[in-house]
Parts: sequence; structure tokens; C-alpha cells
Amino acid sequence: MAEIARRTIIGAGSAAAALAVFGSGTARAAGGSTPGVEAGDARTRGYAFLDAAMDGYPDHGGIRLAQSYSDQAGLFSTAFTYDNALAILAHLAGSGPGSRARAVALGDALLYAQTHDPQHTDGRLRQAYNVGPYVFYDGSPQPDGFVRADGTVNVGTQFGFTGTAVGDMAWAGIALAALAARTGAARFLAGAVRIGEWVETHGRTDEPLGGYKFGVDGSDQKLPFTSTEHNIDLTCLFARLARLTGDGVWLERRARARAFLDKMWNESGGFFYTGTNDGVTVNTSPVPEDTQTWSCLSLHDRRRARSVDWAAVHLAVLDTADRPNSTVPAGQSYEGVTFSSASLVADESSPIAASQPKPDRNGVWFEGTAHLALALRDRCTSGDERRAARLIASIERAQDQLGTGQTVGSRALPERSGVVSASSPLDTGFGFGYYPYRHVGATAWYLLAAARANPLRG
Repeated sequence: MAEIARRTIIGAGSAAAALAVFGSGTARAAGGSTPGVEAGDARTRGYAFLDAAMDGYPDHGGIRLAQSYSDQAGLFSTAFTYDNALAILAHLAGSGPGSRARAVALGDALLYAQTHDPQHTDGRLRQAYNVGPYVFYDGSPQPDGFVRADGTVNVGTQFGFTGTAVGDMAWAGIALAALAARTGAARFLAGAVRIGEWVETHGRTDEPLGGYKFGVDGSDQKLPFTSTEHNIDLTCLFARLARLTGDGVWLERRARARAFLDKMWNESGGFFYTGTNDGVTVNTSPVPEDTQTWSCLSLHDRRRARSVDWAAVHLAVLDTADRPNSTVPAGQSYEGVTFSSASLVADESSPIAASQPKPDRNGVWFEGTAHLALALRDRCTSGDERRAARLIASIERAQDQLGTGQTVGSRALPERSGVVSASSPLDTGFGFGYYPYRHVGATAWYLLAAARANPLRG
């Protein structure tokens, strides 16, 4: 049985059809940037998309998060916590006018969510929130913005995005800690510490494999899984908290997360397993991309940095228009990596969920492709920069050519702005898919890779 992934929906009593199809988690092709498109301009357009995603509902209050996907994804005004944490980090890596102010505004929105949850006062953040009005598929209206009339935050109940995952919390904590370091504002460090304490209270486990467990569902019931990816995230968060607070307890907690990762390492294969369902048995399949690249970005362990090569070789894809189920326009091709080893053998004869398109085994996961590009740049061994440049060029072509005519809050996006989550529909192998919709998470990771800004440097 495959381990639940960070992007899997962790609500209770949720809308199953929608839940199955979204998360929010190197072949050679015709390379080079699109003629006439400079790298700096591509980055500028990436930030323009982040701004548009944040400003999609101007009549619904100044406290706001960014809508994660374009409207065409069918998730309406959903703002995933993970995506918004990445947007903060991308803005902090930017130099354009207003980038720091936007990072601070998003950070303050996460702090508001911590202190204005409709049910809990323990500093948790939910998987996602609504940031604008819409009418749900069953005809029921959702009239509020991020902040409801009673002052509480608008938790994403209609889609079931009501649980709290350790990985999402870790990324939010990483972003708040980065804001604390950049601005010196005590409120951001206090918020990050609250997140770390929540993880310690709700995630710590003394099961044989140890580490920190997945989190809780929307009914506040603990989930049995333990994720390699989540524990990678925690090695960064706890290291940052140790440095910013001077409290050695965070290094002890980091060591616990790191010990779990040691148990997930496959020495002969040169990769990290995805985690465990029960705290006792290691899941050996599927093997995802992000555990290979994020481990390199966070741990800086030269002995295990070959996990990056495993992802680059074993998850490499080339998506072209003549591929089965590809939605890439004729004459275009994109290189990169897919989500996991299971994506490469996905059933191409049927969709992941009803009403969704059939998956393409060679669909490029652009968020993961950006992870890989940044890990290569950060590792910086022979040939890494050249390989990273090819991947970034592929992502920039995708921003330039895919996802045309898409909107946020029914407003047209700036031309050629924002990276789609995938070149074609792809099956992650973890019960959900990615599709060619412009995405805050994919765009933020592209901007981080382009800026050589490692968000997991502890």
C-alpha cells in the first residue's frame, strides 16, 4: 500500500471526486528559451502571476492568501498553506518592488489563521482556506473571503481541506522563520515556534521507525503514516528555530527527524523511500521525486547527494504532442521529471477520477523539475549547472506557452505568467493527479530555482 502523500486530502467527510485529482506535492529535448524571451523577463512574469493569485478578490478584505491554482482547475478560491509558504519564500528571494511587502502580508495572513481558527487555539494551520466567494458544484454558495464576518478564517470545508499535515506546518514554519530572520519581527518567530511546538505535541512518535507522524485529519484524529518528506521539512524548520531562538531543544528534535531519514535511505539504490504506514514497515514503492531532491537541499549530506542523480535518471520524462494522452500542443516538447516511480507505469487507459482526462506517463511535473534544478545548482558538482539550466529553460518555455487563457477570481492573468503544475495530466501514484493549470507552488519553486535560493537551507 502506498503511503499517503503530503498533498493528499486530509479532511473528514470531504468531496471525494475533487479530492482525488489535485495535490495542494531528465530526458533531453529541444532545449533553449523561447526566442525573444529573456530569463529576467520570465522571472518578472512569474512574480506577476504570484501577485495576481494574491489579488484575485480585492473586495474581500486586506488580509489574504494567494489562490493556489487558476480557476480552470475547478478548486475555486482554494489557497493551500503549502503553496502560500512557498510564495513567501519566493518573494523573499525576489528583488522587485513590493516583494518583501507581499511576503510580510502573506506571513501575517498565516499568523492570523493561527490565532483565528474557528475551532482550535493551539497554533495549527489547516491544509487550505477559501479566499473568495464561489458557488460549489452542488449549488451551495460560499460567500466569504479569507476572513469571515465573525472574524474567523474561512477553512476549506467544502473540499474537505480541514486537516493539518506536519509537512504543511513545517513549510509554514520555515517561511515564518525566514520572515523573522529577514525582518527581525518577533511575531514571525513566535508563530514559527508555535508551529514547531504543535508538531512536537501532535507528531512525535516512539514507534520503531521513530520520527514525526503525518498529522491529524479534519476530525482531529491522528493519522498513522510517517512521511520521509515531512521529516526532511522538519530538519530545516528545527535547525532554523535552533539558530533563531538559541534553544538546543530544537537540535534534539532535528536529530529525531534525521534519524528517521537515515532509516529511509536505500544505500544500494541511492535513494530515499517514501515513509511508512504503520511506524514499523518501510514502504518500498512508489518512490517519489521530492524526497530525493529535498533531502539534498536540507541535509547537505554529500554521502547521499546521489539521490539527486536517482531522480534525474529514474524519473526523467520527455512530453511531446505525439505521446498517448499528452495535451502538449503540436510542435512543442518539455523535459523534466515526473512525480514518482508509479507515474511512469500509470494506467493510461482510464482517468484517475471521473470526469478527469487520462494521464500521460511522460507528463512533466514542473514543481518537481524545479526542485531538481535547484538541487543540482545547490550541489554544484561537475555538469550540474548545465543540467539545471536545461530544466529551467524547459520550465520557462512552459510558462511562455502552456495554460493560455486561464484566470484567477475570473480575472485574466497577466500574459504568459505562471507555471502550470504539469505539462499534461499525470498520475502521481498516490491517489491524485496534476494537470496543466497555472499553479502558485510550481511558479514559486521555479523562481527559487532561477534565483539559486535554497528554501531548505537550515
